[in-house]
Amino acid sequence: MLILEVLSKSTKDFDREDKFRFYRSIPEFCEYVLVNQSEFLVAQYIKTESNEWLFREYEGETATVSFASLGVQMSMSEIYAKVVFETSETEVQ
Repeated sequence: MLILEVLSKSTKDFDREDKFRFYRSIPEFCEYVLVNQSEFLVAQYIKTESNEWLFREYEGETATVSFASLGVQMSMSEIYAKVVFETSETEVQ
């Protein structure tokens, strides 16, 4: 029903395109959520009753993500709990 993935810099394009195309062949699959690892950013694709895919994007620490297939909501601060984002200073060290 739901597939949730954390995007890495090296695989994010593959996850959004080829992998998503493969997942769509699964009849029960109806929600795909991609969590960006370097900022408060979540992309969500929800399959509608007419078999079309609806895209939603959530951005910022105060946004709330609604997981349609589960009937659950989570704030971005909950999703990113204990995540420390790299800054340019962190990357240099």
